Amino acid sequence: MTRKKLPIGIQTFREIREDDCYYVDKTAYALKLAVEGKYYFLSRPRRFGKSLFLDTLAELFVGNEALFQGLYCHDKWDWTRQYPVIRISFAEGVLHSRADLDEKIGEILDFNRKQLDIDPQQPSISGNFSEMIRQAHQKYGQRAVVLIDEYDKPILDNITNPDIARQMRDGLRNLYSVIKGQDAHIRFAFLTGVSKFSKVSLFSGLNNLEDITVNAAYSAICGYSETDVDTVFAAEVDGLDRDKIKDWYNGYNWTGESVYNPFDLLLLFRERQFKPFWFETGTPTFLIDILTERLAWLPELGRLESDAELLSTFDIDDMPTEALMFQAGYLTIDREENLGDAYFYRLRFPNREVYQSLYGRLLRTWTPDAQAEVRNRKSLYRLLQSNDFEGLQNLFTAFYAGIPHDWYRNNPIAQYEGYYASVFYSYFAALGLTVTLEDATNHGRIDMTVHFNRQIYLFEFKVVELVPEGKALRQLKEKNYAEKYKAEGVPMHLIGVEFSKERRTVIAFDVETFMDS
Repeated sequence: MTRKKLPIGIQTFREIREDDCYYVDKTAYALKLAVEGKYYFLSRPRRFGKSLFLDTLAELFVGNEALFQGLYCHDKWDWTRQYPVIRISFAEGVLHSRADLDEKIGEILDFNRKQLDIDPQQPSISGNFSEMIRQAHQKYGQRAVVLIDEYDKPILDNITNPDIARQMRDGLRNLYSVIKGQDAHIRFAFLTGVSKFSKVSLFSGLNNLEDITVNAAYSAICGYSETDVDTVFAAEVDGLDRDKIKDWYNGYNWTGESVYNPFDLLLLFRERQFKPFWFETGTPTFLIDILTERLAWLPELGRLESDAELLSTFDIDDMPTEALMFQAGYLTIDREENLGDAYFYRLRFPNREVYQSLYGRLLRTWTPDAQAEVRNRKSLYRLLQSNDFEGLQNLFTAFYAGIPHDWYRNNPIAQYEGYYASVFYSYFAALGLTVTLEDATNHGRIDMTVHFNRQIYLFEFKVVELVPEGKALRQLKEKNYAEKYKAEGVPMHLIGVEFSKERRTVIAFDVETFMDS
């Protein structure tokens, strides 16, 4: 098998094709969009190949036939018709004011003016953009193609400053509103970004903008499928654990075919190590702060429910947790249901990278000592490996008792009734262990199963002041969770953990073990 150049960080279709890089053919999607419709919107997480796909569309419409030799669309596209393409991208730089935004838009429009060799004279941004579209149509004899990348970045870069974010939104709305008014001069328009701001707030009047974000036919428009990994990247997969690749990086789904994040796979193939490449490129500080501020019940994060409206609700003053985590790429669609002609969604973590890394970051935020948290995680793993239950009891006792009194008193998250069980759960999740929630309906108690080292650990963790009745181990046995795992024929450990928030210590840690029969 011949190995090619890995296109790490390359977002230019021409460079990938001319430099003989690996390329996953997405031209069937480009052709479908170009033939079947006119105005499209796509939301995908960062570093997911959106810019490359937009560049592919640009090369298709300008008619660079040589770049498409051997690809799906080559013998299906009319290469004699070449369209003027206007490209707008806010990917570069960070803008901090409306004046910065207007200046940036002016630079982008001036670049397009030179590229197309036209000369719009209108002084306003909207007037200049409108005249540019009309002149492009007139000069080239074909209606213009408008491609907008990172359409929302100026807003997202200022999302923690609502006043500035609103100014950015108003400035972008002024630009994007031109598209509707120039319909007669536009052949095709495609807008892409990370978030999905409402049409009312950002695309006023552009009612025929087709949102293909949650559309089974376009679920794999960006990203790599299992088939792509086994065919296009077959030479790179050799020597790596194929099941582990899938566990760590696959799983993103928009109601159709599941895909991998391209950035993760390309770095895996180069580094030959399983690491959270995508997660580490963008610290989700804003998301972590929101989850903390909203006192999120951490064990349930990977099992959130939503409907279609909630999933697409995103505005400066209205950012539901479900929509924020989904659009940013920390949750994906597990299941879609149509009930009474309304669509409902069950969300989940896409893969181990996101699940493990997000809980690790949350744990660091929800505990006062980062170094102690790291040591505790390492100790937890080793104690589970050796089934040292006394050591586990000592570990959690020391952890909770070691949190400074002032931190407890001054940190609002420590007053949250779900804090103790959330931290207990997060320690296991941050190790990437397979944790199944049996019951997490009460913030003072969590029942969970951990599959590890060919053994099963059934935990009930309870805060005695919040759930005073009964002993944890006895309740765990009465719920009979163990019954459904007996068929696996592996050792099973039932562990009842009782914690007192008033005394800040583990007051009971009872274990009962069943060996496989």
